[in-house]
Amino acid sequence: MTLGNRTETKSAPAVLTPFDSRHLPGALNLSQEMRWPYRLEDWAFAAEVGAGFALERAGEVIGTAMYWAYGADFASVGMIIVTGAEQGAGHGARLFGALLDRTHGRNVLLNSTEEGLALYRRNGFSAYGTVCQHQGQLAMAAVPDMPPDIRRAGVADLAAIQAFDHRAMGLPRGPMIAALAEVGSVYVIDRGGEVAGYAIARRFGRGHVIGPVAAESDADARRLTLAQLAALQGQFVRIDVQEAHGLGAFLEGFGLACVGKVTSMVKGQRPVSVGAARIYALANQSFG
Repeated sequence: MTLGNRTETKSAPAVLTPFDSRHLPGALNLSQEMRWPYRLEDWAFAAEVGAGFALERAGEVIGTAMYWAYGADFASVGMIIVTGAEQGAGHGARLFGALLDRTHGRNVLLNSTEEGLALYRRNGFSAYGTVCQHQGQLAMAAVPDMPPDIRRAGVADLAAIQAFDHRAMGLPRGPMIAALAEVGSVYVIDRGGEVAGYAIARRFGRGHVIGPVAAESDADARRLTLAQLAALQGQFVRIDVQEAHGLGAFLEGFGLACVGKVTSMVKGQRPVSVGAARIYALANQSFG
């Protein structure tokens, strides 16, 4: 009887459907199978600020793919997963094709593992950078004094933080930044009453993630990151940084080792930052 049920399930069609809240438990199961550290709350947040697809067979979620739109011209894609038992049947390509159809006409960003590079290159993506995932249990002495130009952000700072992020990222993602600030702790550099950098830390996965971190110099990025680290002593911390900006050695000094790298890719035009503002750490590898 059990074998018959399995056969019937396997022969049922795989149905592509818009991702909604009913898919959250199944999506969590997929990420746990892949040993991704997502919590149910992390999936719920990603779905709330974005959109995507679930692939179902007989009511079971066997695949996911998500995207996040930034203004009229850009989007990022990620969280593309197919359960191991269903891999090799073209489901990944089907999910990715649905994302490309939905984001058609936009410049599309993603971060790829080594295994995904060939698929993305076949679909017109090109590499432009490397992101290092640093993480570990944070054992450090708290910073005795906060630098005078770094302070906690308030509600009144949100518009300035969003504007700074737009310059640093080269694309508008105001609603995403507002959602991250709502659930996280935010520090800003206040330079003569103007926001000259910011960093957000929030609960994620095994502990906390720091990101985005946006600043006008490497030194400012380190100081903002240190402000967040000082509040996370003894916690598990993750931060995904642009390798080109050289924060790796600084993070490793706090025991946050680089445990993996992904390749940043774009289909279309890569966003260009404005002025000195730069993104040093990502919100996560899917959001950018």
